[in-house]
Amino acid sequence: MTTFSEILAGLESSDHIQKIELFDAKGDPAGIIENKPGSQGSVKVYHHLYKKYGIISAAAAREGLEIYAEHAADAQANPGKHPNIDRLFRVIENAGPLSVRIT
Repeated sequence: MTTFSEILAGLESSDHIQKIELFDAKGDPAGIIENKPGSQGSVKVYHHLYKKYGIISAAAAREGLEIYAEHAADAQANPGKHPNIDRLFRVIENAGPLSVRIT
């Protein structure tokens, strides 16, 4: 099985990104992922999904969970431990896409 670190290494650099802001269908804030230690991998994942899909749709969220690999299983077993992964589960469960603003 390919690990998160291995998959992440193959994604485009996101070093130029300061933060990713997420918004629900009403335009209300749904989260911020800052490019800092501990969340740099999530910035890279969400940036990849945004570039590929234009929004964080259910299809994008499913791909995101595949990218997170072993961390997705840990997030499912431990809700709240990985909020950026939990968000993807919610997108799939509620079928509510998130729009993205990159700074």
